[in-house]
Amino acid sequence: MPTDLNLRISPRTVQRETVDKLRLAIFSGMFQPGSRLIESQLCAQLGISRPSLREALRSLEAERLIEIVPNRGPSIPALSWEVATAIYEVRELLEVEAAGRCALRISPGQLRELEKSLSAFEEAASSNDSLAQVTTAADFYSIILANCGNPILEEVHRGLVARISFFRGRSMSLEGRAQSSLAEMREIFECIAAGDEKAARKASKQHVLKAKAAAKRSMDSEV
Repeated sequence: MPTDLNLRISPRTVQRETVDKLRLAIFSGMFQPGSRLIESQLCAQLGISRPSLREALRSLEAERLIEIVPNRGPSIPALSWEVATAIYEVRELLEVEAAGRCALRISPGQLRELEKSLSAFEEAASSNDSLAQVTTAADFYSIILANCGNPILEEVHRGLVARISFFRGRSMSLEGRAQSSLAEMREIFECIAAGDEKAARKASKQHVLKAKAAAKRSMDSEV
């Protein structure tokens, strides 16, 4: 049995886990838009030091999930439909292009992975687990982006994933939206599986437009 194995957890691991947990908390709606984040409370809830928390908060600020205002501290940005519209417009451009390209390039093995991710989302949609719905939907799209044959397109989309997931959580909160989204995602999958570039683009565009409309209804209901 090896005796030189170092089991010490690195500070970077703690920081990454802190970022992941806070990110999921934001996606799930635990923190309301416009609300302040109290550092002392977060340290107690997460069981971490204030320096570790602040490092994590800086990472979330870079993802535009929180804002840090001098003399006020961190807070969740107030939802703006103008910002949401801009994100959905860019999301449409990227995901429609990616779906069409993916239909022409995806390998049988990766297609099976895409089907597995769709099944994971179906399970999440059936269980009404809003957090799992957000994360499994993100997994579905990450596979499409990874197989579109354009690493720059994938990189740009990855930079928006956090904010896309933020608004996805809002749209998924509407009754029946998860099941509707499942049907739309299944249509995208079937078009990709058939190698039909044109149909995949059309299905992806319809999905983004319907997601945008759902997000708008959700945000209007919060006003």
